[in-house]
Amino acid sequence: MDLAGKLTSREIALVDTLVASGGSIKDASQMAGYAKGESGRVSASRALKRPHVQQYMMQAVADSLGVHATSACSRLVSLSRSARSEYVQLEASKDILDRAGFKAPDKVAHLHAGEITVSIDLS
Repeated sequence: MDLAGKLTSREIALVDTLVASGGSIKDASQMAGYAKGESGRVSASRALKRPHVQQYMMQAVADSLGVHATSACSRLVSLSRSARSEYVQLEASKDILDRAGFKAPDKVAHLHAGEITVSIDLS
């Protein structure tokens, strides 16, 4: 389904600006051609609530994450190999293993049923 056909050029510009810059709706609305000031922000906020605009935004975010995932993965591997802090190396390594499906088992509390007797002789 072609979402871009349902969107106005301002809606596309608004979403693309928000996804690319991560800035405020006010700033993105001005860059996308909405009115300046509060009225532009309100119009942009209303546009962002429309289902087809939300669907386009979700697709744009997913596309952006897909593109940036390779650099994030590379950075994580780099940190696990050569971070100055051993703690950072450990956390990066654990994160890599977790994402590869090798998550450490959850800690489980073991309860033991039975009678416990404690005798304290203070003499």
